[in-house]
Amino acid sequence: MNADRVAPLLSAAPGVAVAARVGDEETVLVAGVTALDDPHPVIAATRFEIGSLTKTFTALLLAELVARGEVRHDDPADRFLDTDLGPGVTLERLATHTSGLPRLPPGLLRAALPAWRTNPYWAFEPAHLAAALRRTRVRPDHRARYSNFGVAVLGLALARATGRPFEDLLADRVLGPLGLTDTGFDTAPQATGHLRGRPRPPWEMPGMPAAGALRSSARDLLALLTALLDGRPTALAPALADVVAPRVAVSATDHLCLVWNLRHLPDHDVLFHSGGTRGCTAFAGFSPQRRTALVVLANAGPTMRSTLVQDSYDALRALGDPAAAQRPGTRGRGSDVTRGTSA
Repeated sequence: MNADRVAPLLSAAPGVAVAARVGDEETVLVAGVTALDDPHPVIAATRFEIGSLTKTFTALLLAELVARGEVRHDDPADRFLDTDLGPGVTLERLATHTSGLPRLPPGLLRAALPAWRTNPYWAFEPAHLAAALRRTRVRPDHRARYSNFGVAVLGLALARATGRPFEDLLADRVLGPLGLTDTGFDTAPQATGHLRGRPRPPWEMPGMPAAGALRSSARDLLALLTALLDGRPTALAPALADVVAPRVAVSATDHLCLVWNLRHLPDHDVLFHSGGTRGCTAFAGFSPQRRTALVVLANAGPTMRSTLVQDSYDALRALGDPAAAQRPGTRGRGSDVTRGTSA
């Protein structure tokens, strides 16, 4: 693989890790430091906050439980929750952002304001999520509207369905079988997040872990993408195939899978998702036909002027089609790639 196609991404933050696959060849490139005030070199195992990339793990957990017959895609979420959201709010609709739930839970903004620029979710506890569910009125038109709230509710429903805490369930059913030893909810050790050059405290989401609380490394996320490309390990093969099956048409070229975005290009498809916390930015994507995959992790949070997610998407396309980066209009075709960049 020509590392020049991804090398420009390494200057996007104090510390960056990039992992790429082309066919059977893997490359991991790292640059910079884990923190400006206590610098240590970034390595392939450095853990970053991945924000909304967490949702792809929650979706895989749903698919795993479906494969075991423990839940169904069309199960109403109400079946597992102490509330009445209506029969149209199914587990699959929560995972495809078509449930009608708003982007954020009612009451979250009030709790978040004191720490809006640092750690906005830390004061929003499980009890607040339960209260938000009781206050919610669902819009049942089933249009695609990105919802942190919806995936948080999905995680809660899966936990209730099995009688286990979400964090333990994910570790047992997904992280363990995939061998992802760097991935979890612990806030240490991890790279320090930065926003406009200033360090940020660790990102905490006690009431909504399924929506954006995971940490992971470049090597672990590339292992996840490789599993999605290859359908291994065998025990997870049905779930790995299910999670990337197209379900909701957003446009002529774009579909939603279970959380993953799917874009049909002229000669191949790309599946992708991004994530952002106050201090970190993450991107992961792959092309089944090209057998390419790309992970980008940076310890700088997204801003209005940030281009890292779009640049990462363009780099993924270039891995699959070396001429893509040179074609006029390539960037414009990724104009909605930033969907889901913030937890």
